[in-house]
Amino acid sequence: MTTTSTPLSELFVKTKSENRAALIGYLPAGFPTIDGAITVIQAMIEGGVDAVEIGFPYSDPVMDGPVIQRAAEESLKHGTGAQDVFNLLAATTKLGVPGVVMTYWNPIERYGVEKFAQSLKAAGGSGVITPDLTVEESGKWSVAASESAINRIYVVAPSTSDARMPRVTSQCSGFIYAASLMGVTGTRDSVSGDARSLVARIRETSDLPVAVGLGVSTAEQAHEVAQYADGVIVGSAFIRQVQESANLEEGCDRVRELARSLAEGVRR
Repeated sequence: MTTTSTPLSELFVKTKSENRAALIGYLPAGFPTIDGAITVIQAMIEGGVDAVEIGFPYSDPVMDGPVIQRAAEESLKHGTGAQDVFNLLAATTKLGVPGVVMTYWNPIERYGVEKFAQSLKAAGGSGVITPDLTVEESGKWSVAASESAINRIYVVAPSTSDARMPRVTSQCSGFIYAASLMGVTGTRDSVSGDARSLVARIRETSDLPVAVGLGVSTAEQAHEVAQYADGVIVGSAFIRQVQESANLEEGCDRVRELARSLAEGVRR
């Protein structure tokens, strides 16, 4: 297990001492606009989100469901690029919460692997979630992340074999991202039953905190996941509040309200 101390890893120490899970909110940079994104994130934090995951909008988002895809498309129409992602990350961490970036490998490679890690660190970021990067292909990223002292967060799915599990979890730091089901992101009526068993399998191979993403949208679901995971990640549900609102102010009110409800769920 890699031990890289960051604001993110410190957050999990704090939430563990409070005997609760951390609530992590997700938003793509540039959504609903480049400037509007920080307003939405501020509303999330005011509602009780403990950490923020910023999406790097990408034209071929294989893991993202329709809600996040639509938001990313909108973001790309505004011309959102790497600098906007880092600017949003810096603005987020200045609000006093840990921030991470979730990105596919292609934008990291295009930007420059070492430069990406350095820019993330300079913006106060704690780490990067890389959903399509395998540990076997992580040589350059592993070195760059270590040199910049940022967390490497890989995604583990129910399909990850028992033989492969320790190989992946041993390369993670900060937390391990447990994708609760096979498929893409999006809100669901119930959290997949695979989530609990996946977290149990991860815990057999690592002492790192485990955060569950994909499908959580209500306080009840957040409460359920918080019973067995160290973190609950919510993305599509927040984005939908903005998409379904008449304007940014209404969207932020709805985001704040949802965050309050979810924060109560992880603390119950």
